[in-house]
Amino acid sequence: MDIEALLPGVKAAAREAGRRILTLYDSGRYQAERKDDDSPVTSADLAAHAYLDKALRELADVPVLSEEGGDIPLSERRSWPRYWLVDPLDGTQEFIAGSGDFSTMIALIEGGRPVLGMVYAPVADLMYYAVRGQGAFKEAGGRVVRIHARHHDPACPPNRLRIAISRRQNVDWVRSRLSDALEYQLLPLGSSSLKSCLVAEGAADLYMRIGPTGEWDTGATQCIVEEAGGKLLDLGLGRLSYNRRDSLINPNFITLGDESLPWQEILKGEA
Repeated sequence: MDIEALLPGVKAAAREAGRRILTLYDSGRYQAERKDDDSPVTSADLAAHAYLDKALRELADVPVLSEEGGDIPLSERRSWPRYWLVDPLDGTQEFIAGSGDFSTMIALIEGGRPVLGMVYAPVADLMYYAVRGQGAFKEAGGRVVRIHARHHDPACPPNRLRIAISRRQNVDWVRSRLSDALEYQLLPLGSSSLKSCLVAEGAADLYMRIGPTGEWDTGATQCIVEEAGGKLLDLGLGRLSYNRRDSLINPNFITLGDESLPWQEILKGEA
């Protein structure tokens, strides 16, 4: 499969899903309810899911695993050599709150690894994408630039780091898990994917996610971050796995720009 050749179609699908989400967002005419795990879901999530499930299958005839259709058992999934992994609307709480910090995430998983990643934030018309081995890119205002995670000179270690955090995260909790030896600039944002993308483009050094997420929350960003020269790892500093377990719930994870920094000291042993 020529993965790079899929990119224009994935871009178009992400933009169309974003357009459908924005139609409901701008009008305010959507329904919201709670799923069994008490997380929110809206008619915008479901509309984007329905569109992407069809559009991506037409683009490449492989299965689609989406947050809004993630009850496929491992006994069926384990035979998939490749599949689409989708979060139709990442940041549903931000959608409901009206902050605009939400996105659509699309990944192609092959052999248990993300080989294509796409994150599209429709309010800002902002897109991040990557294909394994081809680098990571940001598209905004009609301009495409290659992005790189921020790396520090080993001979001059930083005394100040930029940390991406959730707008709804307890700031004191975050600070309590960071070494007092450094200074920190906290960068609040909504969607989990956009915070990882901040690390990928060098605007942040770290994003630490404690709490439940699904594999669809990290597949696209893992490809983007890695192609930008960063890492997305579990707190044991191991690579996240895809389609290997009955559960699709991720462990807690961190997105790092510069893996060479002494993160086990910076994170007070959390990593």
